[in-house]
Amino acid sequence: MSDLEHVIQPFNARLVMIGSGCIGKGVLPLLLRHLELEPQRLLILSPGEDGRLLAQEFGVSHQAEQLDQSNYEAVLDPLLSAGDFLLNLSVGVSSLSLIQFAQRKGVLYLDTCIEPWEGGYIDPDKSLSERSNYALREAALQLRGESAQGLSTAMLTHGANPGLVSHLVKQALVNLAEDLGDTTPLPANREEWAQLASRLNIRCIHIAERDSQYSSQHKIADEFVNTWSVDGFISEGSQPAELGWGSHEKALPEDGYYHAFGCQAGIYLQRPGASTRVRTWTPSTGPTHGLLVTHNEALSIANYLTLGQGRQPTYRPTVHYAYRPCDDALLSVYELAERNWKPQSGERLLDDEILDGSDELGVLLMGHARNSYWYGSRLSIQQARALCPYNSATSLQVTAGVLAGVIWAIRNPQRGIVEPDELPFREILQICMPYLGNVEGIYSDWTPLTGRHSLMPEQTDESDPWQFVNVRIT
Repeated sequence: MSDLEHVIQPFNARLVMIGSGCIGKGVLPLLLRHLELEPQRLLILSPGEDGRLLAQEFGVSHQAEQLDQSNYEAVLDPLLSAGDFLLNLSVGVSSLSLIQFAQRKGVLYLDTCIEPWEGGYIDPDKSLSERSNYALREAALQLRGESAQGLSTAMLTHGANPGLVSHLVKQALVNLAEDLGDTTPLPANREEWAQLASRLNIRCIHIAERDSQYSSQHKIADEFVNTWSVDGFISEGSQPAELGWGSHEKALPEDGYYHAFGCQAGIYLQRPGASTRVRTWTPSTGPTHGLLVTHNEALSIANYLTLGQGRQPTYRPTVHYAYRPCDDALLSVYELAERNWKPQSGERLLDDEILDGSDELGVLLMGHARNSYWYGSRLSIQQARALCPYNSATSLQVTAGVLAGVIWAIRNPQRGIVEPDELPFREILQICMPYLGNVEGIYSDWTPLTGRHSLMPEQTDESDPWQFVNVRIT
């Protein structure tokens, strides 16, 4: 912790935090540790009893409110003035509406996911494309195009993933370049980062995560168990799978579709992400099967590392999340699918009862001269608890990213709408690193074709292991 004792950010305004779930609970001690912020200037806005008890424990204020389209402006307007901070850690509250409100008021803003209003992910009046993460991201960036320069900073999607992983990608590219003898100067802009990724022949990037945490009480029937937000996981897992679509890919999947608008960096599959399995690799187990759950970073990283434009650019890697949740969460996903994606009647968030395990969250860069390179955080539950109370291994990786994003926004208050990929990666990683456990880079000779069983009659492309058809499990 000594490395972080000097990171104290002055902040003499007010901070309103929407939401008091596992991320809100985990980030609160970090904010009070690293911001010069008197507790009475911090307000938790949430509808539940958990928010009130959390506020009492930390000596901060609480207001019981459920924000919706009809009341959010009336509720927030008297609570926030120019220079204050709106920290959105909620589910089912529109990020776009809050961003527009914050910029009208001159208020700083950060979220960990671009959320629609409640029901937006399943709106029957919209197509799959129109209610995708791709569409939400395009709408948020459109706000940037419509606004004038110098508006208050609104930080999009800055938790762990999305958020932290965009900075891990840059550090991994720097590490690879050094190991492979690429002596060009450190990239100074988006195009130079894309050029570096292209020179290194990065074909695919997985956000490769494995959660091995467990408790003494196993999942029971009709219950969803998770180490982070149950509602958040069900919401994103039930959405169509989305991924950044690489320039090396030979053909779209049979159930894959381009969008009719926007940057064209991503595609979606006509299948829920939580039922779409992919081959990936993480250090603790080696080859593993992950879920291709839709995440904003798959789109923003792919877009950031694009040379050219449109559906056939000169260069772009295929980028997607490959998530192996904890065992009880995986069983919960299988049961959710059996119920035709109708949520279970019970839910349980693993917290104090976690006995052991870790969360490995990293970026797996593939196709280069050393084959595969995983770079990321390997954080055990014991390390997480020692580093910061009220956190699991999973939540601390997120809350560290939130803390770093909040500090950067305070230091850079008039940058308008920004994405993680546009931030200075070393500054963000310097703040996060002491909370990430063991951060390391590991090479592997694994490919999606490694050890393919002869009894698995799946479609493959033996001529190019990095085709998505080899990654996806059918």
